[in-house]
Amino acid sequence: MATLRAVKKRIRTVVSTRRITKAMEMVAAAKLRKATQRVEQAKPYAKKMDEMLSHLASAATGEIIHPYFEDRPIKRKTLVVITSDRGLCGSFNTNVLRKAEQWLAEQKDCEVELVTIGKRGNDYYKRRRWPIVKFFGDWGGVPNYDRTREIMTLLTSRFVTGQTDQITLVYTRFLSMVRYHVVGEPYLPIAKPALKEGEQVGEYIFEPTPEEIYSSLMPGYATTKLVTAMVESFASEHGSRMIAMGGATKNAGEMIDTLTLDYNKARQAQITKEILEVVSGAEALKG
Repeated sequence: MATLRAVKKRIRTVVSTRRITKAMEMVAAAKLRKATQRVEQAKPYAKKMDEMLSHLASAATGEIIHPYFEDRPIKRKTLVVITSDRGLCGSFNTNVLRKAEQWLAEQKDCEVELVTIGKRGNDYYKRRRWPIVKFFGDWGGVPNYDRTREIMTLLTSRFVTGQTDQITLVYTRFLSMVRYHVVGEPYLPIAKPALKEGEQVGEYIFEPTPEEIYSSLMPGYATTKLVTAMVESFASEHGSRMIAMGGATKNAGEMIDTLTLDYNKARQAQITKEILEVVSGAEALKG
C-alpha cells in the first residue's frame, strides 16, 4: 500500500485537475451558448437562400447557365476537412477524420487534394500522401466572416478555372446540445435546384437577365453554405468539449473519493499499528 504522504499528494493533484476541467467545462458551456445562437441565426438565412434559388430556377426559362452548376467529367476532387484547432474535445476530431478517410478511400479513379480548416486536421494530413492546397487555422472556435469569404473565393476560383472538378465538405453538423453528426456534403458543383412536390411559385419578371441575377446571387449562396458549415462545426466542437470536460470532472471526483478511502484505510492501519506497538511495549514492561 502507498504511503500516506504519497496518497495525500495524489489527492491534491487530482483536486487541482478537477478544478481545471470544471473551469474548462464552464468556458465551453458559455461558448456553446453563443455558438448555438449563431447556428440558429445562420440556418434560416441558408434555408431562405435555398428557397430563392429554387424559385428563380423554376421561374426561369431554359437551362440555368452559371459556372457553379457546371457538371463536367471528374479528373480531380477537393476535400475540405473542418476540424478544431485545439484538443480536449472527446472524439470530435477523430470522427471527422474517420469520415474523411472513408471518403478518400472511395476515390480511386481521380486525383484528390485537400483544404484543411483547423490545426488538428492539418497536423494529421500533412504527414500523409494527399497534397494540402491551403491551411486555415487559429480560429479560436469563433467564425470569422472575412476569412470564410477568403476560403469561398479560393474554392470557387479553383472550380471555375478547372483546377478541380468537384468539392466536398466534411464537417460536424450540429443537431442539439448533445447530438452531432459528421457529414460529407457536396459543395460544388451545386445541384440544379428544384421545387418540392406541391410547392407553387408565382410569376417572376427578371430584371436584369437571369444570368446576371445568378452571377450576383451565387457567390452569396456559396458563402452562406460555407458559413453554415463553419458555425455548425464550431458549435459541435464546444458541445463536445463541454461533455468531455464534464466527464473528466466526474471521473476526477470519483478518483478523489477512492483515494480518500485509501488514505483513510492507510491512516487507520498506521494508527492500529502504533497502538499495538504501545500495548506490546506495556505488556513487555509488566514482565
